[in-house]
Amino acid sequence: MAIIITDECINCGACEPECPNNAIYEGGIEWAISDGNTVTGNYTLEDQKVVDADDRIEPVSDDFYFIVPDKCTECKGFHDEPQCAAVCPVDCCVQDPDREESEEVLLARKERLHL
Repeated sequence: MAIIITDECINCGACEPECPNNAIYEGGIEWAISDGNTVTGNYTLEDQKVVDADDRIEPVSDDFYFIVPDKCTECKGFHDEPQCAAVCPVDCCVQDPDREESEEVLLARKERLHL
């Protein structure tokens, strides 16, 4: 599963610097696949949409911090547990029940993001 940030988020920002994939953004901020990694050129998102890695994409949330599912690996390959959840003071970084993903899928995503 990817991790999501619930609407209980207090916008403290503790999670953002902990993410090894640069998958966490402040509410209202556009994001790009290339933010914080080595990806260039075309990149296929999980919904099969092809984007340029540098394209700025609409925020997932305007109101509170959010995690880009296409960049979240639950810290697989980096840490033993999701670091956002480990540092969140209000426990609002939780597994997304609508996005079940195997460890193999998460590790493959890590490899795609960190060439």
